[in-house]
Amino acid sequence: MALLEARDCALSFGGLRAVADFDLVVDAGQVVGLIGPNGAGKTTCFNLITGVYAPDAGSITFDGRSIAGLPAHRIVQRGVARTFQGIRLFGQMTVLENVLVGAPAARRGSIVGGVLRSAASERAHAALDAEALRILDRLGLAAHAGAPARSLPYGSQRRLEIARALATQPRILLLDEPAAGMNPQEKVALMDTIRWLRDELGLAVLVIEHDMKLVMGVCDRITVLDHGEVIAEGPPAAVRADPKVIAAYLGEEA
Repeated sequence: MALLEARDCALSFGGLRAVADFDLVVDAGQVVGLIGPNGAGKTTCFNLITGVYAPDAGSITFDGRSIAGLPAHRIVQRGVARTFQGIRLFGQMTVLENVLVGAPAARRGSIVGGVLRSAASERAHAALDAEALRILDRLGLAAHAGAPARSLPYGSQRRLEIARALATQPRILLLDEPAAGMNPQEKVALMDTIRWLRDELGLAVLVIEHDMKLVMGVCDRITVLDHGEVIAEGPPAAVRADPKVIAAYLGEEA
């Protein structure tokens, strides 16, 4: 059974079709790329999956249960986390605090315990701090834990968004153009991070990205959108050679 599955999804805005007959399958422990020209509907599909929009038609299931139209926070609780095309950090908060924001509320202890600084509350907070620091360490950000998030270089802010998403304890992570603004060395490190998410943490990853070297280098399968419709799906080599994909997106030099 697929971990995440979308079937025949459609969404329109004021009569303008954004997505039509969108199909997507992501299995557990798999990296899937979602690619296509600008305006193809990729981020709209992310927004359907994560509860920003409810589909006009079709179904979206996660681990066999429908998530179509659920509020975003309920979908996160099910195990679906994401980053955004535009960085959305709390700039004045520290790097560590940004990660802690993603921690499930149930793990933070009670409000009363926090106010009274009970022993149980202190233990819960210490455990969360330790876990957040482990995540930051793996993403090369532990040395900046006490620094304001806005002080980080652009590429590091991208990694911090991934760290915050990991704090929600997801089973699948949706990355919306994670390599945007990164230099070549940072992109290589990002590829290693995505492989680590899959191979070491066992997460499924769905990634929107325009950098074809990154997409072809880390994805097990690729789905291609054009004008809100899927025009190809399959392993990277097959997608790269598909005439429809070349014409719509990759270009003849591919």
